[in-house]
Amino acid sequence: MSNRDGVVEMNTKKLAAERAVEAIEDGMTVGLGTGSTAYYAIEKLGERVKEGLNIRAVATSKRSEEQARGLGISIVPFAEVGQIDITIDGADEVDRSLQLIKGGGGALLREKIVAARSDKMFVIVGEDKLVDTLGAFPLPVEIIPFAHEWTLDALKALQLNPELRMENGELYITDNGNYIADCRSISIPDPASLHAQLNAIPGVVENGLFVDMAHTVIVGREDGSIDTIIRSSLADSE
Repeated sequence: MSNRDGVVEMNTKKLAAERAVEAIEDGMTVGLGTGSTAYYAIEKLGERVKEGLNIRAVATSKRSEEQARGLGISIVPFAEVGQIDITIDGADEVDRSLQLIKGGGGALLREKIVAARSDKMFVIVGEDKLVDTLGAFPLPVEIIPFAHEWTLDALKALQLNPELRMENGELYITDNGNYIADCRSISIPDPASLHAQLNAIPGVVENGLFVDMAHTVIVGREDGSIDTIIRSSLADSE
């Protein structure tokens, strides 16, 4: 990829995604994330399946499922899955403790359900997603349509500056039939505390804080290098 000055730009998302897919082994059950970064992982998985890799998968959104099926990846019903070996997904922000903001693609609830069922969650990002403190990226909160005005009032009481997500001039509707309130211009020094506060609000279905869920974060860098950060090694260094 080149920019307007002819300088080659590194696709850091694709770089990280392809490295993450190297961890997938024959016979695994794989969780497929949603969004631009997960797209590259699913594409690479499709290539490996064509080369003979035997896996089965569950998807976190309709569009990821459609992409996977189109590439020949076997999608199985959730009822047939005991435990997922690895889920591969992207993130909108990752802090130094490997806490995440996810949900920019609108699939945060399904992504969290699948991640919670996984032995390991591999998170793939470009280096621009690494932050000291979460919150520059709007935090998505999935809320039910019923009395959503009251739920927004509760979010405002927490000084979270919620705005209902729009798409093509209309309210954005998740695959679950809900709304998303994007909370903007906030700082989240304690993701676990805010996660608990949000999910205690009646009307909130789930929020985009993924606390202590990422096992491995794979970072693609502009210079073509890849960093792999594993939660166990993070704990050892603290």
